[in-house]
Amino acid sequence: MLMSIVRTAYRFIRFDRAKSIGVMVGIVISTFLIGQQLGIAFFLSGLMSAVVDNSSGDIWVIDTRAKDANQVGFIDSRNTRLVQSIPGVAIAYPIVITGGKATFPDGSNTAISLIGSDAPLFKAGPMQKNIIEGSFDNLLNEGAVTADYYDRDNFGGSAAVGQSFEISGKRAYIAVQTKGVRGFGGTMMYTTIDRARYYGNVSDKSISAIVLNVKSGANADSVVTAINKTIYGVRAWKKGELSFSTVYTILFTSGIGVSTGSLIIFAIISGFFIIGLTMYSSALDRLKDYGTLKAIGANNRYIRALILGQAFSFAIIGFIIAYLLLLAFIKGSEPSGLVVHFPIWVLAALFMVTLLISLSGAIFALRRIKGVEPASVFR
Repeated sequence: MLMSIVRTAYRFIRFDRAKSIGVMVGIVISTFLIGQQLGIAFFLSGLMSAVVDNSSGDIWVIDTRAKDANQVGFIDSRNTRLVQSIPGVAIAYPIVITGGKATFPDGSNTAISLIGSDAPLFKAGPMQKNIIEGSFDNLLNEGAVTADYYDRDNFGGSAAVGQSFEISGKRAYIAVQTKGVRGFGGTMMYTTIDRARYYGNVSDKSISAIVLNVKSGANADSVVTAINKTIYGVRAWKKGELSFSTVYTILFTSGIGVSTGSLIIFAIISGFFIIGLTMYSSALDRLKDYGTLKAIGANNRYIRALILGQAFSFAIIGFIIAYLLLLAFIKGSEPSGLVVHFPIWVLAALFMVTLLISLSGAIFALRRIKGVEPASVFR
């Protein structure tokens, strides 16, 4: 029974090639657009939360009014000792995040975000896995900062180790090169906490945040609660929660979430109608064929399985083609710094959306074929 449906569905697809190609193109375009927008959305969300994600602490402590890690303001540096005294805290590290303007030998300049933390651990980041040249030890040298490979166009065309430039009129040089450590709306450079203060003219009495690790066996939620109840003017966040809050805040205050979401919804709706109307048109052209099947004994269940089998085949082939196009998009966009990754669960969800679009589009054809009488083949 199943093999009979598969063979018959294949014959219908092959016989009406023009309509089949139309359905396939609709699926490929919809799936590619959805995947592309999702990929860009994930990339942008990674930039939004990069300040948090590149740190290696368990908990962040910032100003109580801040919900976006990119705009944390300053808090009293004495809070570091207060946080350190909370039960369950292993060690607390102060962080300074400040802005500046980098000016390069060719006259180009760009706004930067300086992120400073204590050597040699550099708990604020960058992550060791993202360093492609140099090491944390190099950041101990006078004027040393990090620069990201993908930001090279903002640095006069080069982010190579050894390049000298100025930050707010003060000499600096690139001592460590990273890859993929980038911020949202600004270039990130990491250095020591004292050097960040120096370049950003930040007082010794002020810090931007405190990153801490909890003791082995301690409960992070309990530590967060204790900090929030004990210390006035600051709020503790688990790393993942602050990362999510940062992305959520930016998405819904900047309109990026609405614009990206609307494009994805539009791609789904347009794909649904393109595929549905094309399959409906194909069904109209094949009315006598379906009537013949009914005349020789096929029931509505068989006809329904036949149409859904075609839709399922379209979904599989269309998804494979769209996935190959997405791989080409990823490969082509990587040199410019648009690094897109698709986790397995995203690809699975994308396939399910593709299948849903294709099977939903088949509803148009099913409604038309349902009423076909076997006698219509003789008219």
